[in-house]
This record gives sequence, structure tokens and C-alpha cells, in this order.
Amino acid sequence: MAEFLGYRRADGSIGVRNHVAVIPTSVTASSIASEIASNAGEPVRATPHQMGSDQPDPARVQTERVLAGVGRNPNVGAALVVELGTETIDGEALADRIADAGKPVETVSIYDAGGTKAAVDEGASIVRTLADDIGDATRESADASELTLGVECGGSDATSGIAANPAVGNACDRLVEAGGTATFSETPEFIGAEHILSDRCVDEDVRERLLAHVELRENMAHLMGVDLRGAQPSPGNQDGGLTTIEEKSLGAISKGGTTPVRDIVEYGEELPTGGGLVLMDTPGYDVESVVGKVAGGAQIVTFTTGRGSTTGNPIAPVVKVTGNPKTWKRLSNNIDFDASTVISGESLPDVGERLFEHLLEVAGGRLTEAEHRRLEEFAINEIQPRELTGLRGEP
Repeated sequence: MAEFLGYRRADGSIGVRNHVAVIPTSVTASSIASEIASNAGEPVRATPHQMGSDQPDPARVQTERVLAGVGRNPNVGAALVVELGTETIDGEALADRIADAGKPVETVSIYDAGGTKAAVDEGASIVRTLADDIGDATRESADASELTLGVECGGSDATSGIAANPAVGNACDRLVEAGGTATFSETPEFIGAEHILSDRCVDEDVRERLLAHVELRENMAHLMGVDLRGAQPSPGNQDGGLTTIEEKSLGAISKGGTTPVRDIVEYGEELPTGGGLVLMDTPGYDVESVVGKVAGGAQIVTFTTGRGSTTGNPIAPVVKVTGNPKTWKRLSNNIDFDASTVISGESLPDVGERLFEHLLEVAGGRLTEAEHRRLEEFAINEIQPRELTGLRGEP
């Protein structure tokens, strides 16, 4: 039976880290949140983001969903919500949504505190107390079925589709077989391969929603005069040896393995537990995509990269996997796992098994290279006006 050591939370979920999250309600509070976390030290992590203080209602709802989801992630033992005090997102209400998961949560208003310095001092004092409150938490044995693994790819090259992504997909299949949940996203990278994914959907409802999400993303691109199907991959992808969008997408979807698609959820929406493969509708921007999955409840993320990437996340450990032996050699202090051995002759199942064991070790406390170097990017997707896309309502 596959197991790991994690932190049991009051709501029954299991975390692979034990962070105090400092969550700003807007960009105006983000630098304050970062300074609070910097002053407090371990195990405090800030989630600064770029969203404004007065967003349109659909954008605000999505931002609230993401921030609440990040605070409710099992890797968070306690949280501090920081607000300027004039935002449309109410800090106390956001804190209540996080506290519903059984976590200790406090708030700081920069306006009520009397400005930046007072808010930083007050916040640092609060998070030190919260860190003490969760400091006696100890790891206990947990089954792999309690893991939700987020899967991402970025800086893809020709080796991504033939080594790194299939290796991660094999590890995903092993997790699903053990009863766990795997999720991948980046809807624009379904284009050209969506017919394959739709054939794997468990029922017609999931299939129709998947295709509607793809159509919506395409229509958004059309608004900007871009034909995604007729376009080539990004210049970086082309330099890495990819020639068509279909080629890139076929490689990208292989990172989710071969099991049926159980469901597809909105950006940052809570992911269903209970095992299986679940898709999430996200943009192709790596940082925003990872944040969406972490907000959905993913405790750990694998990130495949052929050309190289240093992206991390403040809440969930990000395991970098490459299928390119040159990238493994040059970026050894940023990459966690070498899947290029698929190319040199190691069987895909053997590499997938090694990666699965590596993920369980990271879940149990082994630090990733991004964690060693405190690479903690965080950004929230900006919602687009659906009425301009040619589709009506939610997909």
C-alpha cells in the first residue's frame, strides 16, 4: 500500500506542508503581506497577487474563490488575511470561509491599523502566534488515496512529449490506481487533442462541458485576432523542436496518464476527492494555472519542462521533471527528477514508478529545489467577459 507522512487537519484532509499563509485581498495589500511573511520567517508564506481592489462581480467572485481555496488547502495550518480595508472583497468574510475548514484564521486591516508600518508589525506578531499554534503538529501515516496531484508543463520541447510528460502520466496512473486524484489543466493546450480527451470522459455531460471550455478559450483568442488552431507553438516551443499546436497538445495531455476523465471544474474550483483524473479550466500561463490547482486542493504539483523553468509556489511543493538530458545537466539546482532516461533506454513504467516514489517522498517532507531556493510565484487568472466570446452563460 502506497503511503506518505502528512499533517492531519481538523476537517480530515491531510497536508504535505504545515504553512501559515498570509493572504492579501488585493494588490494594494500584497506588498504588506510579503513584508509580514518576510519578517516572521518560517513557516510563514505570503501569496501576493495582482488583482485590484474593485473588480467587476464575476472577477471578484473568482478571486474570492481562489483566495479562499488557497487558505483552505490542506498544506495551510493557519492563515492571516490582510486587507487595505476599502476593497470589495471583505477580509472578514474571506477569513470565515477559510475558518470553515477548521483552521485558525486572523485578519489585519491596513486602514484600521493606521498604515503600513503598524499593519506589518501587527501582522508579524499575529503570524508568529499562529506559527506557535500549529508548531506542535506532527506527521502521521496517510494513504496515497488522500493525495491530490496537480500536473503542469512549461517550457516544453520535443523531449517533453516523448519522455517527461509520459513519465508523469504513468505516475498519475499509479496514483489513481492507489485511489488518489490527479488533475491537469491549461485548456488552450487541449486544442488539437480535445477529441482524444473527450473520448475518455466518463459520460456525455463531462464530454460536453470539456468541449465547451475548449470552444470558449478559442473564442477568447478570436477576440484578439488569434487563430489558435492555425497558429504555431510559441517561439520557445519551436526552438525546442515542436512544429504544430497539435504536436504540442498531444504531448501535453500525455502528462495526465491514461485513466478516464472523471470531471472538469472551473478555475480555482474545489477539486472532487475520491480518486480519478479531473481536468481544470485554466489559461496556459504556468503560474496562474498552478495557483488554480492549488486553490482547488492539490497538495503537490509536478511540473514538466524541457527547456527549463524555475517556477515554484508558496503553498504546494513543485516537483520539476525534465526529459532533456542537457536541461538536467545545466539546471540541476532547479530540476528535481531526470526523466531523460526514457530516451536512453529505461522503460517508461520503471521511470514512472521511480517518479511516483519520489512524489511520495516529497509529500512526506523532502524539499524540492524550488523550496530550497524559495521560488514562490503566485498570480490569479483575470476573468474575461464571457458575453463577448459568442457563448452565453457558464460552460
